[in-house]
Amino acid sequence: MPVSQLPSQPIDNNSSAATDVTPVVALKELVARLHREQNKIQDLLSSLGFALRSFNNLNQFLELIPLMATRVTDADGSALFLYKPNGQVRLEQLHWQDSHQRKNIRKALEIASSQITLLPNAAPLANATGILDDQMHRYLGPDVQIFGTAILVKHTERGWLYVLSRDPEYSWTETRQKLVRLVADQTAVAIENDELAVELRKKERLDQELEIGAEIQRRLLPRQCPIIPGAVLAARCKPANRVGGDYYDFIATNHNKIQPKTKSGTETSRWGLVIGDVMGKGVPAGLIMTMMRGMLRGEVLHGNSPAGILQNLNRVMYADLENSHRFITLFYSEYNPHSRILSYSNAAHNPPLWWHAATKTVSRLDTFGMLIGLDANSQYEDAQAQLEPGDTIIYYTDGLTDAAAAGGDRFDEDNFVAGFNTACKYCNGPEEIVDYLFDQVEQFIGADKQNTDDMTLVVLQIL
Repeated sequence: MPVSQLPSQPIDNNSSAATDVTPVVALKELVARLHREQNKIQDLLSSLGFALRSFNNLNQFLELIPLMATRVTDADGSALFLYKPNGQVRLEQLHWQDSHQRKNIRKALEIASSQITLLPNAAPLANATGILDDQMHRYLGPDVQIFGTAILVKHTERGWLYVLSRDPEYSWTETRQKLVRLVADQTAVAIENDELAVELRKKERLDQELEIGAEIQRRLLPRQCPIIPGAVLAARCKPANRVGGDYYDFIATNHNKIQPKTKSGTETSRWGLVIGDVMGKGVPAGLIMTMMRGMLRGEVLHGNSPAGILQNLNRVMYADLENSHRFITLFYSEYNPHSRILSYSNAAHNPPLWWHAATKTVSRLDTFGMLIGLDANSQYEDAQAQLEPGDTIIYYTDGLTDAAAAGGDRFDEDNFVAGFNTACKYCNGPEEIVDYLFDQVEQFIGADKQNTDDMTLVVLQIL
């Protein structure tokens, strides 16, 4: 057929253009869709991070986890399982897109998790996850695919986050694995933060209780030294912790008695001067010290000699101290301002030092006696010292002589005696003696170092 006789064909000017443009448009649409998906994932993860920073309630945060895992992986649902301290595996939270199926899915997952019991307070069994997978497959049926990742808190498995899908074409891609891993890590951070917050609240409550205990103990120690005719006192107690085991006291022995008075009207009754140290530090030692204080004050009312007081106190406290595996060193003395006689008895405490003003020498006040609480039948001895004007007695605990420098050297008793001798010669009054000796010990151990034991000093000086 001649060319002129060929049937005319409609000309489509856009056909070639459409052939050229369609792949470009499709690619642009793909890029736009991926960009939208990326933005969606970023927004979801950003919201999850905001929730982690904002929520104070762990359960509120955990409610978001399955929803986020479902959204970032385009799954039908997600389930969060946590291991409980009692060994149970519990379905903590569930999200399922189809509300009609949610109830059946939840029931199936709860039955699956109830079949597993871990060892209480122990790491999960090695095959616990495999057992959970098998149970989920069994109760959800073959048409539900499951993919999961562990919730790890400090390298310890605390649960699992699962993604669920009914789509047979659904694939567990590397990207989806990373996204769920990220959500699981955020879950682990939330759990750890909640546990740290619980521990912090416990610590705050304990700190408050310790502060109350320390305040009670401070109030039980003498607030000020008594006024004794012809003598002057000073005392200081520096606990290593907020609650300590050192004890000192001034006890008037004239309860419910009519005493003669001097011309100035001041009572001339004897005063009990006591110092003690409960073995150990902190709250247990502080509790025993408080108990001992009450019992000792009760014994003083009976009017016995110092040795009799220690003997009765030992018998009364023996059972409690034996049960607590603790002992007490105690030095009890009574000073008579009229005769200037100091009567005393020692229960294995550091013997107080006596500085003789006349000879400028130091001796010790000591008697034989065992620790309080060591033997119910311990016997104690009485002794007396005739004090003269200018004489000084210092009572102390071993926290001062055992104070250690950075190199490990101890301040020791020789240094303490030498310091006391110097202080008695050059210090003006008991308060300055206390200041001087504490300064000597603190300089020895170092200004930036805290002593590890309670330190107590009591100074009695005859005018």
